[in-house]
Amino acid sequence: MTCWYEGSLAAFDTETTGVDVEEDRIVSAALVVQDAPGMRVRATRWLVNPGIPVPAGATEIHGLSDEHLQHNGRWPAPVVEEIARALAEQCAAGRPVVVMNAPFDLTLLDRELRRHRASSLGHYLERRPLHVLDPRVLDKHLDRYRKGRRTLTDLCMQYEVELDSAHDAAADATASLEVVRAVGRRFAARLERLTPAELHTLQAVWHAAQARGLQAWFARNGTEESVDPAWPLRPDLPAAA
Repeated sequence: MTCWYEGSLAAFDTETTGVDVEEDRIVSAALVVQDAPGMRVRATRWLVNPGIPVPAGATEIHGLSDEHLQHNGRWPAPVVEEIARALAEQCAAGRPVVVMNAPFDLTLLDRELRRHRASSLGHYLERRPLHVLDPRVLDKHLDRYRKGRRTLTDLCMQYEVELDSAHDAAADATASLEVVRAVGRRFAARLERLTPAELHTLQAVWHAAQARGLQAWFARNGTEESVDPAWPLRPDLPAAA
């Protein structure tokens, strides 16, 4: 029987106007699908005119300027619905979805749906189970004592995954997918008997523990920063509706 990390996987990624899931907007997104390791990925890309100014700092990261998005991007309402339906199709097919730092991308998508469609990500998924694989959570749990940062770039270096055009949504999604496959192979003895559904549940527990540890570290160092333990989607706030 094929292990989940050797089977068909999808991956989702966004580029945004900033890092606040309640207020910032999606400017580009991508969903990639790979049927087996080494096979060519099929990518669907979206470019969005967010309707608000794109900060210069964000443009420096992903290279998408106000002018470019205004001329080439689509309005958010139809795009976010297309993305939600595309994710629902992956769930209906029983395909796990790789999302690096899932509480950011999935929560931001949910807030965009609430903002532009008066709906939610849960509405589009309905009773289709979403099985998320988050390379950041997996790596941090399975190799918890390794020092250093765990950004996508760092994880690609750690697992010898090539990352072309960092901060391009399709490139980042593809790299995230390959990192998850590499994590699965490296820690096969601990992962191969788990189903994606079981692993999804475990990652929620692992992320919560990781959040508590980070919160304690902030407290010890006098940093007034809050860490949300929710995974893969943060609870709705009234201000996001």
